[in-house]
Amino acid sequence: MVNGNVFYFDWEVDLIEWLQQNMGKIGETASKIFSYIGGETISLLLIIILVFCYKKEVGKRVSLTVLTASMWFPMIKNIVLRVRPYMAHPDKVKCLQVVEPDADPMDIVQQGYSCPSGHAATSAALFGGVGMEVRKRWMWTLAIVMPLLIGFSRFAVGVHYPTDVLGGWLVGLLAIGFNVLLNKKVQKEWLRCVILLVLSVPGIFWCNSRDYYTALGLLIAATIAFPFEAKYVRFEDTRNVWAMILRSVGAFAIYFALNTLLKMPFSKDFLNSGVLAANLVRTARYAIILFVILGVYPKVFPVFEKIGKKK
Repeated sequence: MVNGNVFYFDWEVDLIEWLQQNMGKIGETASKIFSYIGGETISLLLIIILVFCYKKEVGKRVSLTVLTASMWFPMIKNIVLRVRPYMAHPDKVKCLQVVEPDADPMDIVQQGYSCPSGHAATSAALFGGVGMEVRKRWMWTLAIVMPLLIGFSRFAVGVHYPTDVLGGWLVGLLAIGFNVLLNKKVQKEWLRCVILLVLSVPGIFWCNSRDYYTALGLLIAATIAFPFEAKYVRFEDTRNVWAMILRSVGAFAIYFALNTLLKMPFSKDFLNSGVLAANLVRTARYAIILFVILGVYPKVFPVFEKIGKKK
């Protein structure tokens, strides 16, 4: 079940083993928390908050930067095919937080390959992308500290080598640079989405891990939802605190409800099988979820604006 390439520096395994033996319960809990913060669910929800509660256009630009990193790291992973450290060194490295809880921890297809770290890539792209937009000292501090803590947590819980994390940070920084250049050269938002999609779709021919097909679904949704919203919905930024809360809570509810509902027609064994049909179902599921959230759901925002305002 564990098929791939095993390569590492001895110091990487020694460092992970030492950390897991000495960080204690507090360190283990902290690592799990930061590891969870860097996951796809929290990253997606933070982007939604940016789009709905901060500035729509800023949120869109940051989301495309994160989606770029999210497409690139699994495309690289499925070429490098590096086995995760807890799989390669079960006698030394423990898996303290499995990547996909609903799949076999030793299933490399479902748990994904190791290099580069997706959490490190997306956290660098997300917080670094926000830093490029906000340009405040506190945000630059956050843009440095959060990817460091998230990256550190990934080898502390045993699912990545330190060099995987370094590679992930590099992918995130390259995604930021690429999108800065793309924003300067290509004025039309829909065309930037199409360019990213064209660069990403070929991964279907060699990627078989969940993370690629998740990101593909999100990128497809953004490509459709952004122009759809601009033409038919055109929601505005808000400073109404109650509207912000309702926008965010509604988006979270839609995400979890649709994610559950769209899984129901399929068996768990099929969804975890790793075959192309199951992966494409995953792509379709995430495409539908994000399109509804970004393209359709904002139609109700004018109702939220009436709440909390003085008559």
